[in-house]
Amino acid sequence: MKILTIIGARPQFIKAAVISRVIKNYPDIQEVIVHTGQHFDENMSDVFFEEMDIPKPDYNLNINGLGHGAMTGQMMEKIEEVLLKEQPDCVLVYGDTNSTLAGALAAVKLHIKVAHVEAGLRSFNLQMPEEINRILTDRISNLLFCPTEQAMENLKREGFAHFPCKIMNVGDVMQDAAIFYSGKAQKPQAEIPDNFILATVHRAENTDDVTNLTNIFNALEELAKQHGVVLPLHPRTRQKLQQINFNFENSNITFIYPVGYLEMIYLLKNSKLVMTDSGGLQKEAYFFRKPALTLRQETEWVELVQHGFNKIVGSGTTQIIENAKLMLAKTDFDFNLNLYGNGKAGERIVDSLVR
Repeated sequence: MKILTIIGARPQFIKAAVISRVIKNYPDIQEVIVHTGQHFDENMSDVFFEEMDIPKPDYNLNINGLGHGAMTGQMMEKIEEVLLKEQPDCVLVYGDTNSTLAGALAAVKLHIKVAHVEAGLRSFNLQMPEEINRILTDRISNLLFCPTEQAMENLKREGFAHFPCKIMNVGDVMQDAAIFYSGKAQKPQAEIPDNFILATVHRAENTDDVTNLTNIFNALEELAKQHGVVLPLHPRTRQKLQQINFNFENSNITFIYPVGYLEMIYLLKNSKLVMTDSGGLQKEAYFFRKPALTLRQETEWVELVQHGFNKIVGSGTTQIIENAKLMLAKTDFDFNLNLYGNGKAGERIVDSLVR
């Protein structure tokens, strides 16, 4: 059996590594890895692959720096060439990037089966490119590997039970990754305060809106006076802050350069609260037993909100500060709930692919 895996962004490399480690136990499976190049990163070097125990891609398409349409179109063209050459039995795609959609479209048009990891997630916000990608990818996939019961329910409500596909709740591969990499955490080179709030801000809905950006950082500045705030600063966010003349020199926030996954694990382990507009970090906070605030108007990971581990607070300064204080004071979190499987998602996925 030949599986062709398509990835394009760092989180997808980590997710794919979970599956690749399981595939190694199946001598009859050959995996071909295609990196679209969507998120070009100099840290995607030999050292990165070795430290993360991630197989190196067999193909690197080097497609990046383009608009959504041009990027997705070029990816489809190049992926189709690889598919015609490799003739895989199945194409495996992850998440909700342009690489995900391009891989699924190229495969289905060649009548190659598509398996989608992280199927069924919904923010119900069609302004997000990721929402479009995940909805379309789900619709044309043959195997839908859901990370949660809520994802299963989303697909059932959309009528997927009547489509020619198989839907399974396998758990979340990122929990597998968190368990595997937890012992490999690395302290960032920057000086990090003790017992801090970990914050990340990078989504366009916050960085491209002056009011949202100003309100969020006003809240972080206020919280940093008492609790300490560590913020790995995304280049786009830095540029937007410079445009509004943010006073970096006199800031209470500890800004550090963007960090890799192993360094982020260290920060998660040593933080007391996570504040983010990222999707994945909300969930990783839970994996490492930390409460979180979501600096958006919605989340795909609704079970975290339902059980009180996460709260959606938007971008209002007062609302952020008040809820941060409430979360910091709360001590009755039950992080033993099994919301995302038991770290066996990779095994379930590969077993399903084989069967």
